[in-house]
Amino acid sequence: MRHIAGIVCGLVISAQALAVGIADLSSKDTASGIKEALSKGAEVAVSQLGKSNGFMGNARVKIPLPDSLQQVEGMMRQFGMGKQADELVETMNRAAESAVVEAKPILLNAVKGMSFDDAKAILSGGDDAATQYFKRKTSAPIGEKFLPIVKKATAKVQLADKYNQYAGKAAKFGLVDAKDANLDAYVTQKTLDGLYLMIAEQEKSIRKDPVGAGSSMLQKVFGAIGK
Repeated sequence: MRHIAGIVCGLVISAQALAVGIADLSSKDTASGIKEALSKGAEVAVSQLGKSNGFMGNARVKIPLPDSLQQVEGMMRQFGMGKQADELVETMNRAAESAVVEAKPILLNAVKGMSFDDAKAILSGGDDAATQYFKRKTSAPIGEKFLPIVKKATAKVQLADKYNQYAGKAAKFGLVDAKDANLDAYVTQKTLDGLYLMIAEQEKSIRKDPVGAGSSMLQKVFGAIGK
């Protein structure tokens, strides 16, 4: 009976210890852990995408032809325009690979400017709370950085101009989604989508396995979640 009582007592004490997880974290620890996690996620995501085949060779983020071109892709290939279609897809993805590198300093600045309330909300939020923070704070400035790089790349492809002319007219009649009516805007948005997808994967990985992230601060802060 004494042995059983000891076990029960031990379980109660353990439960009490687990119950104070997040509450026991200092504001400094919380902010430091979140900032480290976001910086790590941003750097890994950019490094994965900002290299040869970072977009082109990754089916999760590879940028396809816009829907309006996909609908006529078969016809394009029948009329001997398959090479141009393939060239456009490669150009879009190479542009994304070049542009995404510009996101790193903007992402890291967003981390530096984070308040304690932001950090606390991210820590107790869902699996993509940090990613959503990045979206709110960086989508507009990163998009502005991406657009001229994308424009420079697509300008080399004749099919890009033809697409813009066709899609621009079609959008006025509701035949093409307005957001896809300009190729450069389409590629810029798809590049952003790919970037935040990879950041979300990094965030999910850190939350799931803070020990594997290899940082004592990440282990301490994210290990407190659910306690």
